[in-house]
Amino acid sequence: MKVEQLYTGCLAQGAYYIESNSEAAIIDPLREIRSYLEKAEQNGVKIKYVLETHFHADFVSGHIDLAKAANAQIVYGPNAQTSFDSYIAKDGEVLKVGDVTITVLHTPGHTMESTTYLLKDEQGKDYAIFTGDTLFIGDVGRPDLAAKSELTQEQLATHLYNSLRNKIMPLADDVIVYPAHGAGSACGKNMSKETSDTLGNQKATNYALRADMTAEEFVKEVTAGLAPPPSYFPLNVKMNKEGYANIDDVMEQGLQALAPDAFEAAVNETGALVLDTRKPEDFAKGFIPNAINIGIDGNFAPWVGALIPDIKQTILFVAEEGREEEVVTRLARVGYDHAIGYLKGGFKSWANAGKEVDTISSIAATEFADRYTQNNSIKVVDVRKPSEFQSEHVETAENAPLDFLNDFLAELPKTEDMYLHCAGGYRSMIAASILKARGFDNVVNVEGGFKSISETAIPKTAFVCPSTLK
Repeated sequence: MKVEQLYTGCLAQGAYYIESNSEAAIIDPLREIRSYLEKAEQNGVKIKYVLETHFHADFVSGHIDLAKAANAQIVYGPNAQTSFDSYIAKDGEVLKVGDVTITVLHTPGHTMESTTYLLKDEQGKDYAIFTGDTLFIGDVGRPDLAAKSELTQEQLATHLYNSLRNKIMPLADDVIVYPAHGAGSACGKNMSKETSDTLGNQKATNYALRADMTAEEFVKEVTAGLAPPPSYFPLNVKMNKEGYANIDDVMEQGLQALAPDAFEAAVNETGALVLDTRKPEDFAKGFIPNAINIGIDGNFAPWVGALIPDIKQTILFVAEEGREEEVVTRLARVGYDHAIGYLKGGFKSWANAGKEVDTISSIAATEFADRYTQNNSIKVVDVRKPSEFQSEHVETAENAPLDFLNDFLAELPKTEDMYLHCAGGYRSMIAASILKARGFDNVVNVEGGFKSISETAIPKTAFVCPSTLK
């Protein structure tokens, strides 16, 4: 038996490869399926099952393309309904993969079709559980994503409580927990950076698995402090339920190289969003007017999903040379399938062609501190999450979280300099580019973010440990 966790850091997502005696199962695959097919071919095995723990909201799964390419069966747990061919397994049903078995444990709560897969080894011993978004390391799945008028988040949380107590906690302490996500995912609140653990350790350390916890306490703690989910989540669920374009077609369309004149013409003809994926510091020095900067080296796909409301938005992009395929792939992971080309030769070709260029003022934290000392009434806008802001911030700063920047536009000035910062500089440049495109010509980005600002003498609020904030 072979079990591999295939973890993708930018999505904080874990897919899984299980192999035994010439057969394999893939759990929660990503959109790009080549690596799974190549692994199976290299090992001389057939992919028998593509197991889905639930309808994912934060990414588009590769289940449809993978099942077709490998002639495998897509499997969901009870309550799932799909528009494509799939097998809906019963609670307790046993699936055989080579010499091992996988038992279907229906664990509703995160969503009503949520299912945990229990892997037993060749001797029939419980080995691992693949919990999807039911149980994370240090946390559990948020119970609000599937809430409808007839099913509240409190009711979903009650289902989750019962699933954990009745299906998962009775298992042996040495069973390995393999979740679908780790720290950084919006599918939970306080996930650990660890991506696997023993169930026994989780029983001892995970707040949601306290042995003496009542259902009422569980519901209260699990639903406290839930931030609104990103707007693209329901759109990804729809794609995962109903199907999507073949990834090869999406890649071919997005990887059309356009010289500066053709790129400019395409922007004018299609009204496409210009997405600049370069590093924040490179973007600040020069970019195509009205372009939005979301750097490929950060949490690119989740921020695209959070900030571009229309998943069918036509996109033309600027990338570092040689990284164009990576951009299209990572857009497709969250369902943005309508990239129609990129700037050939990168931004340098645009500048060399004599096209119009815009810039964003960006200053070091030390210079910001000097300006603040001279005039502490300057406008300081902190675009970090509320919990980060509450933990510690510049005394006079206002909080306008990047996720919801559009809600604060009416409150932001256009006639005085506005100093933007985040934690390290990635998010503030995204915010600066959005504001610049909306006509705010007065934005000044503070390089290095609060990390650098905190090293200056600027007055700051008293530090509060983020773990104590809900």
